[in-house]
Amino acid sequence: MKKGWQIFWHIFIWIGIIVFFLFIVHNNTKMTTERLLVIFVLYGSINISLFYINYLLFIPRFLNRKHYGVYIVAILITMVLYGVAKYGVGLIFREDVLMHMRGAKDLRQEAIGFWSYFTSTLFTSIIFICLSILLKFSVDWFLNERIQRDLENQRLSAELAFLKSQINPHFLFNSLNSIYSLAYLQSENTPGAILKLSEIMRYMLYECNDNKVDLSKELQYLQNYIDLQKIRFGNNAYIDFKIDGQVTDQQIVPLLLIAFIENAFKHGIANDSLTPIRLLISVDQQHLQFYIQNKKHTNNRDAMGGIGLNNVKRRLDLLYPGKYNLDIRDEIDTYTCELSLVL
Repeated sequence: MKKGWQIFWHIFIWIGIIVFFLFIVHNNTKMTTERLLVIFVLYGSINISLFYINYLLFIPRFLNRKHYGVYIVAILITMVLYGVAKYGVGLIFREDVLMHMRGAKDLRQEAIGFWSYFTSTLFTSIIFICLSILLKFSVDWFLNERIQRDLENQRLSAELAFLKSQINPHFLFNSLNSIYSLAYLQSENTPGAILKLSEIMRYMLYECNDNKVDLSKELQYLQNYIDLQKIRFGNNAYIDFKIDGQVTDQQIVPLLLIAFIENAFKHGIANDSLTPIRLLISVDQQHLQFYIQNKKHTNNRDAMGGIGLNNVKRRLDLLYPGKYNLDIRDEIDTYTCELSLVL
């Protein structure tokens, strides 16, 4: 909050408190208007000044720096000086401040002595000092909490940026390997594969800079990747890809699902029509169900594998905490991943 607004709210709240007590006391007692103004406005202002001397001067200079002895001495001296000053003001407005009736039956007035008044005013001073301490520590606590949240958000943002930076090289490494295989075999599909990779990279570089993207664009990106793999396999890649539900304006964190599909093609059998890769995505307005299963290729064990899945697990923890369920089943012949996600 800007300093100007802080000052405004402090003034507004104090005026509100004074007016509230003036209204309550005026309606329930027969005190004169002059006496009400002296007690609540004049003495209220004096007590409020004590509040801010402690709030703005003593607490930051002594208490926050752990000069506890100096702080206590400063408070005691200030309370004594304020007590004397209040009594001095009381002498000016003697009838309104220092005179009181002897009792319910004896309506004669008598003056309040110095020590009696001084003792009673110390209690009021202690209340305002305690209120200022309470407010100061409350404000500092909220500020520290906000700073900690900001630092945590910055840390998470940096970690997410690092995780996302790993995706492009990882994907590019796998795709270039596929295109290299086509080029090595002098396949006529090589130009088409390069064009498809260009479309995919354009999406990754220019449309994935936001925290979330349209689900329709992400699904099109997955389809482009699958088409690229089909070109790599000479149209002998078999994948049963279905989308259930209506894709409208749902959004999703970009590049979140691709790792599962990459692993299915990389470590699974994709060229057997009897055991195709099975990919099912079911969506509604607030949920996404992702299911992929592939038959394991026992001879394809890449020592560099696993970066993609570890990456996506960490991104899910950071971006969808408590809003996802990931079930990975590594069985003898098949590898299955199921992801349930609250969009």
